[in-house]
Amino acid sequence: MSAASTAEYDLIILGGGAVGENIADRAVQGGLTALIVENELVGGECSYWACMPSKALLRSAQALRAARQLPGAAEAITGQLNVEAVLARRDYYTSNWSDAGQVQWLNSAGIGLIRGHGRITGTKKVTVTAADGSTTELTARHAVAVATGSAAFLPDIEGLDAARPWTSREATSIKTVPASLAIIGGGVVATEIATAFAGFGTTVTLIARSGLLSGMEPFAGELVAAALREQGVTLLLDTKTSSVHRGSTGVTIETSDGQTITAQEVLIATGRTPNTRDIGLDTVGLKPGDWIETDDTLQVPGLDWLYAAGDVTNRALLTHQGKYQARAAGDVTAARATGADVMDAPWGRHVATADHAAVPQVTFTDPEIASVGLTAQAAARAGYDIRVVDYEIGHVAGAGLHAEGYKGTARMVVDEARKVILGMTFVGPDVSELLHAATIAIVSEVPLNRLWHAVPAYPTVSEIWLRLLETYGRPAQQPSA
Repeated sequence: MSAASTAEYDLIILGGGAVGENIADRAVQGGLTALIVENELVGGECSYWACMPSKALLRSAQALRAARQLPGAAEAITGQLNVEAVLARRDYYTSNWSDAGQVQWLNSAGIGLIRGHGRITGTKKVTVTAADGSTTELTARHAVAVATGSAAFLPDIEGLDAARPWTSREATSIKTVPASLAIIGGGVVATEIATAFAGFGTTVTLIARSGLLSGMEPFAGELVAAALREQGVTLLLDTKTSSVHRGSTGVTIETSDGQTITAQEVLIATGRTPNTRDIGLDTVGLKPGDWIETDDTLQVPGLDWLYAAGDVTNRALLTHQGKYQARAAGDVTAARATGADVMDAPWGRHVATADHAAVPQVTFTDPEIASVGLTAQAAARAGYDIRVVDYEIGHVAGAGLHAEGYKGTARMVVDEARKVILGMTFVGPDVSELLHAATIAIVSEVPLNRLWHAVPAYPTVSEIWLRLLETYGRPAQQPSA
C-alpha cells in the first residue's frame, strides 16, 4: 500500500449517486467546497440499474399493448416487439454504463470527485481506499454526508446463495432475454420486472408470500394481479419459497405448499438493505449495516457534523424523494457553515417534511399505479377521521377516448376535520401524469371547496378530479384554519 495523501474540503459526501450529487450541488451553490467519494459509477443505482433502465425496458411493450387495444391503431400493428431494439434503447438511457457525462457535470458544477471506497475514520474524517490500494485521508471542515444508498436484500432461503440469483441489477442490465424467469417477491420491483419480461415473451412465474403491493390501497394490487395474469404471468400468491437450487439447465424452486417451479433464471425482489456495513459507522457510535436515523434536516442525532440522505435513511426509498432530502441537506449544511438563517420549521427550506405526508410514487406496471400521501388504512391508523371516495376512471369520458375499454380506479382519502385531501391513488393506463396535481393538492392542503374551482379540461382523464369531488359532495362551509 502506498503512503496516504491528504485533502480538506468543507463537505465530504460518501456516495456519488443522484442523492450525493444533489447534496454536493446545493452545498457548492451555498458557497462551500464539496467532494464526492464514489466506488462505482457516478450517477448511482437509478441511472444504471434501477429507474432509468427499468422504465426503458417497460415502455415499448406498454406502448405496443396500448396500440393493439385501440381501434384504428390495432389494424396497423403487424409485427412483434423488437426486443433487441428495446435493449438498445435501454443501453442509450444508461449511457452504456459509462459515467463520463456525469463526471463532466461534476466538473462543470465545481464538485470534486475521488474514486474509491470511503470509510468514516473519526469526527469529520474519511479515509478513501483506491482500487490500487493507495489511501487518501480526507478532513471535512464542516460536515460529512452519507448517501451510499441500498442494495437488494437476499432472504434466508435454502440454496439461494449458491443458486446465483438475479437481483434488480442483473434484471435491468440483461444482454439476452431468458426463456423463463421465476420472481420471488410481490412488491414494486417484482411486479415491474414481471411486466417487462412478460412483454418480451418470457414465461414468468411470480411467487409472493402474501398479495401484491401490500403497502398500497388493496385495489391496486388486485388490478395489477389481474393484468399480469392477462399478460400470461403465473401468480403464486400467499406462497412461501422454501428452497432454490441451480442445476445445469436452470433453477428449481420448491414452495412450502409442495409446488415445484423450474425456470432458466430466478430474481429475488424481497426488499432492500442499507449500504452501511463497511463505511466506518462504528467509529462514531453507530451500528454497521443499519439504516441511519436522521432528523428532518437530515442530520444524525448527537452528531452535528454528520448527515445522511436517500435510501440509507429508510425514510422513503425513492430517487426523487432522496433528491428532495439531498437538496435540504445540502442547503442546511451551507446555511449552518456560513451562519445563515436555518429554516427548519415544517415545510421550511431546510427540512424534508414531505417524507411524512406527501411521498409520490409511480409503479410502472400495466396498468400504472400512481399514489401520494396516506392510504385509507394508514390515515385511519394515524388517528384521522376520514372519508374514502372511490370512482371508476373508465367512467370519465376522456378515459374512454384515451384507451379503449379503459379499466382503472381512483381513490381520494379526505381528512373530515379539515376538509383536505390526505391521500390519492390512481390505477389505470398512463395515470402517472395525474400524480403531480394530487401531490400539489396534498402538500398545499388545498381545501375541497377551493378544488371545485380547479376546472379539469374536457375531455381528459383529469376529469376524474371533478367526479371524485361530485361523489364526495360540496362541503357547505369550509372549516376555519
